[in-house]
Amino acid sequence: MIAPIATPAPATAPGATTEPQRLKAVAQQFEAVFLRQMIASMRQASPGDGLFESTASDQFRDLADARVADDMATKGGLGIAELLIRHYGAKDTTAGAVESSK
Repeated sequence: MIAPIATPAPATAPGATTEPQRLKAVAQQFEAVFLRQMIASMRQASPGDGLFESTASDQFRDLADARVADDMATKGGLGIAELLIRHYGAKDTTAGAVESSK
């Protein structure tokens, strides 16, 4: 006898991400990139230490700045991620409503 074909797991299976979760992650990543560039511009505008400047210290400073930017974005530093979530989240719900009314 032939065994029935197994049905695929639903999209809400453990470990699967939903659309709002992906939107939040991407919005936070965008805010982190924006903050990294802002911090880098601030670093360029300020005079350096000069005495102990090296490429190694520049790399470590860049890594530390990236970590600070990531943490700020996760905690909602400037609120850019929240604005993006509100804006694009609203677009998704209105698009779904328009499609369901057809």
